[in-house]
Amino acid sequence: MTQPSGEVPGGAAAAWRSRFVSLFDRAPVALAISDAYGLILGANPAFASAWQLQPGKLEGRRLLDILTPTNDRQLRRLDEALRSRRRSRYPVEVSWQVRGAARHGRVTVEPVSDPQDDVPRLLVSLTEEPGAGRSEQPPEDPADGLGPQEARILPLVAAGASGAAIAREVGLTVDGVNYHVTRLCRRLGVPNRPALVARAYVLGLLDPTAWPPRAAAAGPERP
Repeated sequence: MTQPSGEVPGGAAAAWRSRFVSLFDRAPVALAISDAYGLILGANPAFASAWQLQPGKLEGRRLLDILTPTNDRQLRRLDEALRSRRRSRYPVEVSWQVRGAARHGRVTVEPVSDPQDDVPRLLVSLTEEPGAGRSEQPPEDPADGLGPQEARILPLVAAGASGAAIAREVGLTVDGVNYHVTRLCRRLGVPNRPALVARAYVLGLLDPTAWPPRAAAAGPERP
């Protein structure tokens, strides 16, 4: 969590930190603090309760491991803001799983300056949609086309490009690329990139006659 400025005397700094932690833990709003790469540094009980967990169980995990963004446009806007170090609040629609049930809601991500570090922390608030604790829907058809970003990323994965190389090519961060690859792996029911590529060829998502790899022309494009 963000530490008090070094200009504050040691005793006063400790007192202010204690007050902050107390307010953070007692806040009725679901809050988490992460580093700029989405690694959770702290979560309050209201945030952890969305997964029916204790706060300590979420520390050290990545936001993209527990939340799945469902709006690519919002995710790109946040990604661009973090890369350019803009300060504002950025809403992103998300879903997550709790014991087999799909939950839906929205996170609001706000970069917050840290006086001891040039890299901002992220203050993340979570709001769950009322009545969103419904049973998980049947899995979508894995062969039902690719989204625009997926159609760019999947061939690069098949060509063996690194996450950093893919990020440069498609204009995302490495975390943004990993999000899309992870979502594709879940959708196709595979554990890793090699299995993802093999499955994509089997399902006709990649053109088997092309090198370098490219997305198959047939099939509808996903939004």
